[in-house]
Amino acid sequence: MEILNRRELESTPLRRDALDIVQAGVKAVNAGAAIRQNVLYDGAGNSMRVKKRWTYRLAGSRVFVTGAGKASGVMARALEKTLPDSVITCGVVNAKFVPQVPGKIKVNAAGHPLPDEIGVQGTREMLGIAQSCRLTLEDLVICLISGGGSALMSLPAEGINLSDKQAVTRILIKSGASIREINTVRKHISGVKGGRFANAFQPARVVSLIVSDVIGNDLSVIASGITTADPTTFADALKVLTRYDLMSRVPPSVA
Repeated sequence: MEILNRRELESTPLRRDALDIVQAGVKAVNAGAAIRQNVLYDGAGNSMRVKKRWTYRLAGSRVFVTGAGKASGVMARALEKTLPDSVITCGVVNAKFVPQVPGKIKVNAAGHPLPDEIGVQGTREMLGIAQSCRLTLEDLVICLISGGGSALMSLPAEGINLSDKQAVTRILIKSGASIREINTVRKHISGVKGGRFANAFQPARVVSLIVSDVIGNDLSVIASGITTADPTTFADALKVLTRYDLMSRVPPSVA
C-alpha cells in the first residue's frame, strides 16, 4: 500500500472532491443565500413574496425587522439587499456576530450559548417597537430566526433574573437533555419564548423567516419558538428537570 505524504494527499483528486463537497454543503445552508433565494420584492406591486407561495402587500405599511440567531445578522443584511431601503422602517436583531458591512437594521452582538445583558437589552429594544410605534393591522413585522436564538433572544420571566437564567442554561447544557427538552424548560422561564414575542406585536402581521437547525424542523423548538404557539406545559418542563435530577440544582425562582 502506497503511503502519501501530507502535501501529496492535499493534491489528490479524492481530497479535492471532498473539499468541493464540503464547500457546496456550506454554501447550500448559507442563511444569507436562503433569504436571497426565497424572499423576493415586487416593485410593481410593492409587495414581498416568500418561497413563491406567500405574498405580503407593503403599500401603506410600515416594515419592522426583528429576530435572533447566530445567522440573524447575515439574514438582516441579505434582507436589506432584497427590500428597498425605503421599505424598511427600522429593525433590531440579536446575533452572535455583527456583520462588517453596516446597514439599516441594527445588529447586537449578544451572548451565546449563555444569554447575556446585551441580549436582554436587544430584546427590550425589539419589544419597544411594539410599545412605541402604535402598530396597526397594516404594519408588517419580519422576524429573522436561526439556531442559537434561544440564548440570543433572552428576557427572563417575571420573578427570574438573568443570572438565574444563565445558571439554568448552564445546567441544562451539561445534563444530557435533548434540545427539545432544554427548550421546553427555556420556554417556561421566558417572557418572549413559546410565541410570546409574536404576541407582543399584535395587531400587526408577523412573518417569520426561519433557518432550522433542528431535525424535523419543529418550529416550536427552533429558537424556543419565539413566534410559534407552544404545545408544551409547565408540567412538561418540570418533567424534564425531574428526569435529569435537576430540581435541587436550579435556582429557587425557577423551581
